[in-house]
Amino acid sequence: RILSTERNPEESGDCNGSEASEETEIVVNIGGVKQVLYGDVLTRYPDTRLAELVDCSLRTSEEILSLCDDYDPETEEFYFDRDPEAFKCIIELYYYGEIHMKRGICPICFMKEMEFWKIGPDFLDECCKGHLKEVEDELAEIAEKVRTILVDREGDPSAGGWQRFQICLWRLMEKPESSLPAHIIAIVSFIFILVSSVVMCVGTIPDLQVEDSEGHLTEHPTLEVIETVCIGWFTIEYVLRLISSPNKIKFVLAFMNIIDFMAIMPFFVVLILTSFGAGVMELANVQQAVQALRIMRIARIFKLARHSSGLQTLTSALKSSFKELGLLLMYMGVGVFLFSALGYTMEQNHPDTLFTSIPQSFWWAVITMTTVGYGDVYPKTTLGRCNAAISFLCGVIAIALPIHPIINNFVMFYNKQQVLETAAKHEIELMALRSGDGELKAAPDSHKHVCGAGVWDNTMRSCHSDTYIPLLKDPRGGAGIQSPSMDTSFESTAEATEYFIS
Repeated sequence: RILSTERNPEESGDCNGSEASEETEIVVNIGGVKQVLYGDVLTRYPDTRLAELVDCSLRTSEEILSLCDDYDPETEEFYFDRDPEAFKCIIELYYYGEIHMKRGICPICFMKEMEFWKIGPDFLDECCKGHLKEVEDELAEIAEKVRTILVDREGDPSAGGWQRFQICLWRLMEKPESSLPAHIIAIVSFIFILVSSVVMCVGTIPDLQVEDSEGHLTEHPTLEVIETVCIGWFTIEYVLRLISSPNKIKFVLAFMNIIDFMAIMPFFVVLILTSFGAGVMELANVQQAVQALRIMRIARIFKLARHSSGLQTLTSALKSSFKELGLLLMYMGVGVFLFSALGYTMEQNHPDTLFTSIPQSFWWAVITMTTVGYGDVYPKTTLGRCNAAISFLCGVIAIALPIHPIINNFVMFYNKQQVLETAAKHEIELMALRSGDGELKAAPDSHKHVCGAGVWDNTMRSCHSDTYIPLLKDPRGGAGIQSPSMDTSFESTAEATEYFIS
């Protein structure tokens, strides 16, 4: 035990009520750490739990035990099974008028501590409120992930036959982790995406092309068959996902679904134009449209993002880095305009100059500042070469400055996603443990008390009854998702293993 005193022990007295609060010593034991507090300090905030301990002589034993976990009348010591580190922050309220959380303390658990000591959140320091808000947002995301997992696992019991079919089909096409068939379908879709992309590239090799009746090179018939099979798979996949979607409008307008539609649309447009006959296909405008539609087939490579969490994380990180990307474009735009104008001014009098105008010099400035340097445009005067040297040095600096925040955003977003996914899975395990704990409590002889008798039995039960985090409402109408009780135990290792597997 650690004894902390702020006054001379000779000033201590018995609990003589509120009239002698200035001379009253309150001895509390917080998780094994003993501290001596004084009534005149605690009564500065009379609505708190510690202030209620000052008038202990006017209370019955039942009332005293309602304020603490246990009380020793011989030593007049109040026992609390709470976190002593968190209590060090709680006690700051009575001396400084505000509470500041220390590093390493969970904000949500600390708010539970403040609630136990009957201290409102308004006494929390502003910087700590910001940290608490971030943690609450993360918990909301975890709750959303848990809710999604529960829906994928259990579904809606009140749904009808067609709705159940839609839900099963949606899981099959959109949730690879929901079942083995869904996982297999995701792998097959990924393979079709790769095959179609390879066929599109290989089809442009002249040695693999064949001549049509008019002497024009076209794709090999075998490659066209493979392309048709891939488009067939993409079409079936898109239609099934659209049918099973709970919100058709939201599904159609989603970015990745627009990519999916663009990947299959050119094939059917070309097929329709071809069905109109050779006369329509010979029109110059129609041929240009067909070529443009064929180029749109490259959009199917973006379908890989649906099956890659890394690409999704990269997209989200870029979305959160619009400010830094805007700074990068601004730096480059200013540099391109400045150095292209200087390059044109310094090179325009040279007889063999390659800088014919400032807009034409933009290309030279871009490839120089990005350190590409194709060599198609280059300065020939001494001042022009000095300008080029300064331009690529400034280009390196302009690119490097915003890159570091963008990388940090990606790392932070990726780590956050990993933490949220792990936390969601852990929360699901706690829910399973809680439901199993209820079944174990139904049999009185099937569990044993882990805590000792007396003080610590009461305190441990109190501790584990008010420190859980209610992320979600119980679907059966309960208060929330509670951590497993300390009363849970297993008779053998095999029993515990079988429980968690089930």
